[in-house]
Amino acid sequence: MKPILFLCSLMICTAIHAQYGSLNGKVTDFNNKPLSNVNIAISHTSLGTTTNETGDYVISNLAPGTYTLTFSMVGFATQQVSVYVKGGESTSIATIILSEAQEQLNEVVVQGEMVNKYTRPASVYVSKMPLKDIENPQVYNSITSELLQDQVVTNFDDALKNAPGIDKLWESTGRGNDGAGYFSLRGFPVQPTMINGLPGLTNGSPDPANIESIEVIKGPSGTLYGSSLISYGGLININTKKPFFGFGGNISYTSGSYGLNRVSADVNTTLGTQNNIALRVNTSYHTQNSYQDAGFRKSFFFAPSLAFQANDRLSFNINTEIYNGRSTNQTMLFVDRGSPLRVTNLDELGYDFKRSYTSNDLYIDTPTYSFQGQMNYILSDSWTSQTVFSRSNAKSDGYYSYLYEVTSTVESLSGGAINDGIILGRYTSNQNSETLGTDIQQNFIGDFMIGNMRNRLVVGLDYLKTRTINNSTGYGNQGFIYVGSNPDEFQAVAPALHEYFGTPMGTGPYDSGVLTQAGADAGIATLANPGAQFSEAEQEIFSAYASNVLNLLPELSAMASLRVDRFSNDGYNQTAFSPKFGLVYQPILNKVALFANYMNGFSNVAPVTELTNGNPSVRALNPEQANQFEVGTKLNLFNDRLSATLSYYDITVSDMAQRIDTDANNYFFTQDGKQTSKGFEASIIVSPVDGLNIVAGYSYNDSQLVAGDASFTGFRPESAGPMNLANVWASYLFTEGALENFGLGFGGNHASENKIFNRTNGTFTIDAYTILNASAFYDAGNFRITLKLDNIANQDYYKGWSTISPQNLRSLSANLTYNF
Repeated sequence: MKPILFLCSLMICTAIHAQYGSLNGKVTDFNNKPLSNVNIAISHTSLGTTTNETGDYVISNLAPGTYTLTFSMVGFATQQVSVYVKGGESTSIATIILSEAQEQLNEVVVQGEMVNKYTRPASVYVSKMPLKDIENPQVYNSITSELLQDQVVTNFDDALKNAPGIDKLWESTGRGNDGAGYFSLRGFPVQPTMINGLPGLTNGSPDPANIESIEVIKGPSGTLYGSSLISYGGLININTKKPFFGFGGNISYTSGSYGLNRVSADVNTTLGTQNNIALRVNTSYHTQNSYQDAGFRKSFFFAPSLAFQANDRLSFNINTEIYNGRSTNQTMLFVDRGSPLRVTNLDELGYDFKRSYTSNDLYIDTPTYSFQGQMNYILSDSWTSQTVFSRSNAKSDGYYSYLYEVTSTVESLSGGAINDGIILGRYTSNQNSETLGTDIQQNFIGDFMIGNMRNRLVVGLDYLKTRTINNSTGYGNQGFIYVGSNPDEFQAVAPALHEYFGTPMGTGPYDSGVLTQAGADAGIATLANPGAQFSEAEQEIFSAYASNVLNLLPELSAMASLRVDRFSNDGYNQTAFSPKFGLVYQPILNKVALFANYMNGFSNVAPVTELTNGNPSVRALNPEQANQFEVGTKLNLFNDRLSATLSYYDITVSDMAQRIDTDANNYFFTQDGKQTSKGFEASIIVSPVDGLNIVAGYSYNDSQLVAGDASFTGFRPESAGPMNLANVWASYLFTEGALENFGLGFGGNHASENKIFNRTNGTFTIDAYTILNASAFYDAGNFRITLKLDNIANQDYYKGWSTISPQNLRSLSANLTYNF
C-alpha cells in the first residue's frame, strides 16, 4: 500500500509542476569558454541559481510571465536580459557572453565540456575558497557519485578503494569515541571525520546515500583544519548532495549475495510561494549478512537538506543526517604484543577464512546525528561572508568484543605447550558511550585586485568543542579460541584456562565460552569492578587562520597560510602555530601546472607525570609537529578529457614524546622521537572517447620510525599499510548501434605485502593481493540496471594494523535505479 501511495503522490507532484515553465541557457566569456559559478538572479523575486562546470544553468518552476535575469560574477561586467516564460514549456536563452570588468583579470574559473564524469575539477572545501584543482598546490583526489553508481558501491570502505595511497587498516568497531574505521594515508592512520569541510563525528561507517563526492585530501593539513580530527597523512572529507531549484530524484534497489538488500531514495523539490526554497531528502535502508558463519549489518539513514535563497545576496543551507546502525563486530585477530610471535604469516596461522568467532547475539548500535547550518552573504562584488555551525552526536550502545592472543599466558597457567597455532581470548565490554562535537566558523572570502595581481583570500575564526561521556564496562573474558591445525593441544589446556578465569567450557574443539549477551555479562561480572566505569573528557579549541592565493602573473601563483591554535583541556592550555606555503606555475594556462608545497600539521600533547626518586611531578610538553615538502605536476588536457596528478612527498614528524625509565623510582619523558614518510603518487582520470571513462592510481610509500620507542625504532610503522597500492576502474557505455545504452565495467585493486605487526618481538606479514571486479549495465536515462561481480577469483585476502582481518569473498549484486 505504501509504494502505491508514494507513486500516486509522485504523479500528483509531477502534474502540479507541469503547470510551470523553466529557463535554460549557457554563459561563456569572449573566448567562448564556459563560465562556472556565475550568479543568476531574477529581479523582483528571490529566485536564482548558478552555472555548473560547463557554464549551463536551469531555473525551474517559474509561473508564466516576463522576467528580468541578472548575470554577475566577480571580475566580469554584469548583464541583464528579459525573457517571457510560457507555462509547461522550457525556454532556451541565447548564450550570455560576459566581458571582463578589469583587463588585468585574466584568470577566471572556467571549465570545458563535461565529458569526464569521474573528475571534479574544482573544490570549495580543500582550500576553504573556490579554487580549481590545477591552481591548488595541495594534492587531493575526488571520488564522484557517478563512479560510486557505476560500481554499485553500498558501503564507505569500498568507495575509498578508488583513491590512490589510501588503504583500510582497521574495521569499523562501533566502540565509543573511535568506532569508525581507520585508514592508512601517506603512512599515518586517519578516520572519516569531515562532512562538507566541517566536523562530522561517527562511531560507525558513513552511509553512501548522501555522498556527492569524497575528497581524500593529502598531507598534514593543520593550517586550515586544525589537529583534533585529522592526521599527518591528510583527511577524508565527505561532500553531501545539495538541494537545487527544481523537481527530480531517483529510487534505487540493490540485492545481492549474503542477504544484501538495500533501498535508497533521493527526492528534490522546490517549496515556497516564491519558489525560493529547495528541499532534498536522501534516505536508505540497508541489511546484509556475512560470508562467515555469523555476522550482520543493518542500518537506516535519513538526510534532509534545505536551501533558502532569501534575496540576491543572502542565502542559507542546512544539511542534516540521521543514521542508526546495528552490527556485529567484524573479525579482527590481535597478535600478542608482549611476547615473541608464534606465527609470522597466514600459512603458519592456519586460519579458517569462514570462521567469525562471534554470534549474531553480540551486536552494537551506533546511532549518529549530524547538523550543519551555513549562511552566505555577498558583502560586495569582491567579498563574501560565510557563517557555519555544525553539531555532531555519535553513540555506542551494545557489546564490543576483541580477540587477543594469549598463547604464552595459557602455557604459563596450564604448564602445557602449544606447538602449533595460537590461542586467543575473547574479551567483551558492554559499551555505553556518547561523543558530542560543536563547531562554529566565521569566514570572510575575498577575490580582489592589488595593482595587477589577483588575490583570493580567506580569513577565518574557528571554535571546536568535543565532549565524550563514557559509561562502558571493563572487558571481561568470554572464552577462548584456538586457531591452528592441532586442536588436541588446545583441549589439553582448556580446563585450566576456564578454571582460572571462571568461565564455562564450550563443546567445540576450536572455541569455548557462551556466545550470548548473558555469556558476555557473566564474563564482565568476574571483573574486580564489573559495573560501568564512568569517565568524561572535554576539550575546546579556539583558532584563527588566513590563507591567500596571489597571482603574481596569470600563470604564476603563490599561496601563503597561517593558523594559530589555542587548545584547552581540563585547565591545561597549549598554543600552536601552523604555516603553509605553495607555488603553482602553469606553463600552459589551465592545462599544465608545476607545483610545490610546504605544509604543516601538529598534535597537542597532554601534560605528563614524571618520577624523580619516587616523587611525582607534572611537566608540559610541546606540540608534536609534522612538516611536508612536496613537488609535482597537474595536467588538464584534451578539452578536459584527461586529468592527472603526479607528486613526490617527504613528511617528517618530530617532537614525538617517549618515556625513559632509568629504574623503578625514576622515569622521565623526552621529545626526540622522529618518523619519516616519503613516497610517490600518481592519479589519472581520462575519457579518451565518448562513453569510455577510466580512473587509475598508484602509490609508493616508504615510512620508518627513525628515533623513539626502542621496540619500533628502525621499523616500518604498522599504521603505514602496504608499501605499494594500485587501483583502476574503466567503464564503457555504447552510444550508438545495436548495443546503444549498454555498458561494461572492469577494474580492481592491488596491494603489496603488508607488515601488520612489525617490532623487535617479531614481524607478521599478510600476503600481497590483486582483486578484480566487473559489471554490466543498461542505462536508458530514466532507468538503469546494473549487475556487479566483486572479487571475481574469490580470493582470500586480509587487512590489518597489529590485527588480522579477513575481507569479503566473491559477491554478486544487482541494482535497479529509476530516475524522475
